[in-house]
Amino acid sequence: MKIFAVGMNYAEHNKELDGALYKPEEPVIFTKADSSLLKDGKPFFLPDDLGRIDYETELVVRICRLGKSIPQRFAHRYYDAVTVGIDFTARELQARLRREGKPWDLCKGFDGAAVIGEWVDVAKFRDIQAIHFRLDINGNTVQEGCSADMLYKVDELIAYISRWFTLKTGDLIYTGTPVGVGPVSIDDHLTGWLEDRKVLEFNVK
Repeated sequence: MKIFAVGMNYAEHNKELDGALYKPEEPVIFTKADSSLLKDGKPFFLPDDLGRIDYETELVVRICRLGKSIPQRFAHRYYDAVTVGIDFTARELQARLRREGKPWDLCKGFDGAAVIGEWVDVAKFRDIQAIHFRLDINGNTVQEGCSADMLYKVDELIAYISRWFTLKTGDLIYTGTPVGVGPVSIDDHLTGWLEDRKVLEFNVK
C-alpha cells in the first residue's frame, strides 16, 4: 500500500502558509511511509522531539483497481470510497525543510502522521467534488472544507499521480487541506465528519 498526499491544493490554505493566494503550476505530490498510517480509532501519541504538530484535515480517496497512466476521463473508475483523514505535520520542521529546499518526508511521514477514518462508498455522494468535511476538537469545529474548492480535482490528481506511479488496490490519496490548520495538544479529542456523518474519532496522548 502506498500513501500519496497533495500539498497546496486549496488557495486559502496557501495564503495561510505563504501569505498569497496561488495555484501551483502542477500538483504538489509527496508520500508518507506505510508506518505513518493510524486507523481504527487508535490514539495519536504526540512526538516529544518534533516541536509543534499541526492537524491538516483532508478528504482521502481509496484506490480500488490497478492503473498506470490513467486518462483523466477514466479516473473515476479507479476509486470506490472516501473518508476524512488527518495529515499530521511537524510544522517547524516543515518550515525549515522548505527554506532549505529539502524533501518533506521527515515532517510528514513519521509514525502516526496519516490518520484515517471509516470508509464511505463514493456512490453515497452526488459528486465527489461537492463533499463538505470538517474536524472538531473537543467538541468545537476547528477546520471546515469542501472538495469543490480543490485547485486540482480528484480525477486530475489520479491522472497525474499515475503518470509516475502505478496505482494499486488499497493505495490512498490525501487530497489536500483547506484553510484553518492548527496545533494539537495532549488530551485533545478529535472527530472528523463527512457531511453529517462522523467517520473519524481518536484521542491525542
